[in-house]
Amino acid sequence: MRAVCIALAVTVIGSSGCGGEAANGPAHGPSTTTSSGPVFEQAIAVVETDKGAVRLDVEVAKTDEQRQFGLMFREVLPPESGMVFVYGSDHTGGFWMKNTLIPLSIAFYDAGGRIVRILDMEPCRADPCPLYDPGVAYRGALEVNRGAFRRWGVRAGDRIVLKVAVA
Repeated sequence: MRAVCIALAVTVIGSSGCGGEAANGPAHGPSTTTSSGPVFEQAIAVVETDKGAVRLDVEVAKTDEQRQFGLMFREVLPPESGMVFVYGSDHTGGFWMKNTLIPLSIAFYDAGGRIVRILDMEPCRADPCPLYDPGVAYRGALEVNRGAFRRWGVRAGDRIVLKVAVA
């Protein structure tokens, strides 16, 4: 297997928009599953900042089911890890934290992989849960432990690149 560096702007990896996705195709890399949730492909995300690169082990949510489930019911998210939500076209709307047990930060990125907004989000166990809306169109989002982007010096304008293992 070889690693292929794909800018998230061009990352389609079988994703389509939010409405009515077809069955998930074969995974391009190793995958994991949660005890009662969908299977997620494993990848590496690199956040390029003016202070250097930050490497993260990520799970890729590219289907409606995966994006809706996200990091729900997880009690811990290891440092230097996260989940990337990939859309096949520009997307609007926000994220919510229903049944998400850990506080997270989310970076929304555009078609060029440039971060357009970063928000901090709180866990929510009961309705009504707040909606975290970036207020701009985005191509995807990267969730990490809350405060990690700040600690790493990541800010709007920095670039996210996804490295996916392919056969």
